[in-house]
Order: sequence, then C-alpha cells, then structure tokens
Amino acid sequence: MRSDRKEPWETPLPRGDEGGKRAKQRSGVRFAASDSRSRGLRHRLGLASSRKGGRDLRGARLDDGGGLERSEARESSAKLRQMMDEIGESVILSRKTLALSMLPLLCQGHLLLEDVPGVGKTLLAKALARCIEARVSRIQFTPDLMPLDITGVSVFDQRQSSFRFHPGPVFANVVLADEINRATPRTQSALLECMEERQVTVDGEVHATPDPFFVIATQNPIEQTGTFPLPEAQLDRFTIRISLGYPTTEGAVKLLRRQRTQDPLAGLKPMLTLEELREIQGRVERVACSEAVLEFIVAIVEATRNDRSVGLGASPRASLALMRVSQAMALMEGQAFVTPHHIKTMVPFVFGHRLRLDSSSRLKGRSIPEVLDVILHRIPAPKG
Repeated sequence: MRSDRKEPWETPLPRGDEGGKRAKQRSGVRFAASDSRSRGLRHRLGLASSRKGGRDLRGARLDDGGGLERSEARESSAKLRQMMDEIGESVILSRKTLALSMLPLLCQGHLLLEDVPGVGKTLLAKALARCIEARVSRIQFTPDLMPLDITGVSVFDQRQSSFRFHPGPVFANVVLADEINRATPRTQSALLECMEERQVTVDGEVHATPDPFFVIATQNPIEQTGTFPLPEAQLDRFTIRISLGYPTTEGAVKLLRRQRTQDPLAGLKPMLTLEELREIQGRVERVACSEAVLEFIVAIVEATRNDRSVGLGASPRASLALMRVSQAMALMEGQAFVTPHHIKTMVPFVFGHRLRLDSSSRLKGRSIPEVLDVILHRIPAPKG
C-alpha cells in the first residue's frame, strides 16, 4: 500500500505558521491538542517530562540547553535545498539520490557510490566536492598505487639534517577515491585510520587530517578483472552506500542536450563555506533523538545479529551511523528531532553493505534488502 507521506527531498521547505503546521503533520508524530492526550503521547514515546530535568516532545532535556531550535533546522534545510538545486543543474539525478549523497557529509561520515560504469558516479562526487569552498583532492586507485602515495612520505632534508613530512592527497577536506576496488588490499588499508580516527600515522608520527574530512569512494561491482573487493572492515567505515541507477527517458534526453556543447560542471559554484558546513554539522549533532527512537535503533541492530538468514549482523559502528544519518535526514527535512520514519528510511542504505547472508540463504536466492524489509516489519516502531 502506497503511503501519502512525502520524503524530505520531495517536500518544499515549510514557511510561516502554516508551513510549521504542515511540517508537524509530516513528521509522523501528531501532537494532540488536549493536555491529556498529549501526556499519553509523551508516555508512549518515552518522553514523559517533569518540571525539572524532564524531556520535551523532541526528546531533548529541558535543562541542558543543547536542543536544536526549529528555526535553526529550517534555516539549514533551506541552505541544503539550495545546494541540491545547484548540483541538480549539473548532474542528472533524482532528488532522492542527491539528498542521500549529501547525508554522510552532514553527519561527518563517508560515502560509497557503487554502480555500473558510466552512470555518473565520479561526476556526482566531483559536483559534491565543488559545492564546498574547501580543499579537494582526487586519488585514482590503480593496482600499482602504494600506501605512501595516499598518506604521504617523510623525506630527508639535507639543509635541516632532519626528516620532513610531505602530506599526501588524503590531507584534504574532500577526498575522491575513484575506483577504490582497483587498488590492492595493502593500499586500501591506508584509508582505515584516517576514515575512522581522522589522522594518519607515518614513521611513528601522528598527523591530523583537515576538519571537516569527507571521503567519497566509487567502485564498479560488475567488473572483476583487476579488482580487489573491499574487506568488511573497510566497508564498515562508509556511512552509507548508494547506487545511482540509469536515468529516466526524460533525464537521458536532458543529459544529451546539456552536455552536447559544455562541461556539466563548468557553471557549478560553491554553496557552502567550511564555516557554514561546520555549523550545519554541529546542528546535526544537536538534532534530538528520544529514548524510544534510540531503543528502536538498537532493536533493529540486534535483530540483524539474531536473524538466522544473516551470517554477519550490524556492528555498533553501524548503529551509530544509522542514528547520525537519521539526524542529518531530519535536519534536511527541517525537523529538530528524529522520528521512526527517518530510521526506517535509512536502514537499507546504512546496513545494506554491512550485512552478510549465510550460505543457505544465498543458495535460496534471498537478498539483504529482502531480509531487512522482513526485520523492519517485524519490529514495532514507536507509535504516536
């Protein structure tokens, strides 16, 4: 049965009092007008409050001063929609795909683009990088690429009689790792430390990566010649994985018309400065998650570990990624709090590349999206 609820990338930014009322209706949690019904709703969602140190309807403590204001959420949402519009002028993709590709950037994560050749993976990655006034580097992964080609190397300076560190391309705000699965596992592992800990260790010395730090990696899952599949430890460091798919007939015609005489990225201009990006990332962290929502996340994660069809379930890092991406999605929607709908929407993109089915399930032809769909239908979401 098709739902009438619109996604954040499909819904215009709410404005004024009327827009605020529509946003509350879209949030999936309808607030009762009467005090008694409102108190009952608070209790069911785990948001029951007291006069001091209680919780408001958005799940943030009333006395900590750290909750995100609706006006801040709507302001950030407007900027992000403008950024999506700018990228959409250069890259022929659906609004949903554009929104999903921006979420890891907002929650200080990393993005893995996986699809067949020629659908615009590199173009989307370059467009995301250009929309930020930041230092951008690109690494073309090849079988002969070495770890020091990524992290940097210490070179002896004869004048100073000491070693000087020459940073590699990983020391940038946005790093495009193109065709990451063409490098050897030894080279792929050079990204493990910097993606998780935001630092690189060379010759026993620790060097911090710039802030913010965002890795966009692309890979082709079809071609096997000369490729090295990413290990689970590497995949787990990517916040979400998305596939672009082929354009629609209308989009394909628009693509031919637009790129007939000009570079698709020629007119793309930066939409966010580093300071503005850091501010939005800070607001994402302040998006409230109620106890009921947190317990819902944990229930989904534990279900993946206990399901007989799953050989490798979701890790604690996966649960953190799901929470943070849902916070980013809520902010993009102009919301100051996370709802169960945000969680359920993001589960396939956060868990899809992390889970592994057991051999019997693979032989039966089951897929990870199918298993996740069963799990989400089996676990009751907080009602409101």
